[in-house]
Amino acid sequence: MNRGPVVVASTPAQQILDKESTSGARGALGIGAVMVRNQGRVTRFVVMAVLQAARAESLGLPHDSALSWGLNRAIFYAAAKRGFQQGAPKSGAEPGKPEERTSPEVFRLGEDEAFRDPASKVPLFTIGGEVQTAERFERQVASRFGTPQNFRAAWEEAVRIIGGFDRATLGSPQGFYSQVYKPRRDELSDRWTQEYSPEPKKR
Repeated sequence: MNRGPVVVASTPAQQILDKESTSGARGALGIGAVMVRNQGRVTRFVVMAVLQAARAESLGLPHDSALSWGLNRAIFYAAAKRGFQQGAPKSGAEPGKPEERTSPEVFRLGEDEAFRDPASKVPLFTIGGEVQTAERFERQVASRFGTPQNFRAAWEEAVRIIGGFDRATLGSPQGFYSQVYKPRRDELSDRWTQEYSPEPKKR
C-alpha cells in the first residue's frame, strides 16, 4: 500500500529495525489491509518476531500484546547480536540499562522478561525508548509476507511449531532460542521468502 513515507525519530530501536529490514510500506497496516507484495526478504529478524509472538500467545498473552512481545524480543536479540552482549540473552532485560532491571514495569513471561509500557492498558513492550505496538509489528514484520493471507499462513505454521513444545521449553529464553528458533531460523527465512515474498519478475 502506498501512503508515502512516515518520518520516525531515530531511536536506537528504530536504528536496529532500519538495519535488520529493508524499507517497505511505511503506513500502518490495518486488519484486512492490502499489503504490497515483495516488501523484502523474510529475514531472521522477521522469523524471530513471528515465532516469539506465537510463543507469547501460547503462554497466555492477548494477541496484540503477543505481537508487541514478538517485535520487542526480535529487536532485543538483534541488539544483543550487534554487541550489547554475546550469544543468546539469559534474560529479557534491555541490554545496556542495568539500572532499570528492578523497575516495577518489568514484565515477566515465564523466565523471560521485558520492559512494559506503563501508559498502555494492555501489555505493550518497549525498548530503546520506543513502544512496540501491533501496528508496528504489521508494518515491520507482517508486511514482509506480501498479503494478509500470506502472513496468516505463516502465522498458522508458527503456531503449529510452538504447539510442539512444552510450557517449560517455551517459558525459558534459552530453551526457546536453542530448541525452537535456532534450528529453524534459516529454513523458515528461505522458505517463507520464496513462498511469500519472492523477487519481482523482471520485464
